[in-house]
Amino acid sequence: MSQFANVTVVKKANIYFDGKVVSRSVLFPDGSKKTLGVMQPGEYEFSTGAAEEMDILAGELEWQVKGDKEWKRVVAGQAFNVPAHSTFLMRMDTVVDYCCSFLP
Repeated sequence: MSQFANVTVVKKANIYFDGKVVSRSVLFPDGSKKTLGVMQPGEYEFSTGAAEEMDILAGELEWQVKGDKEWKRVVAGQAFNVPAHSTFLMRMDTVVDYCCSFLP
């Protein structure tokens, strides 16, 4: 799906890591939420309450749940799931365009 119909976009940006990660929230009529964002090259740590699915639209990155030994590589056109109530790490050498879906 390349676009969303009948949604509300929150004007205020979510800005993290001194502006190196920026996203916008997209709210759907059924109450679900996604964020669309861009990450600059770097290393980032995020914590999540809900489970998330990260769709990589452009670029590539490596990620891991904090404490895991193995990094997993994800490229444009792929996605990965993050468990609820976890901390995960991402590192990238390229700009990454992504869509994050918050799962029930």
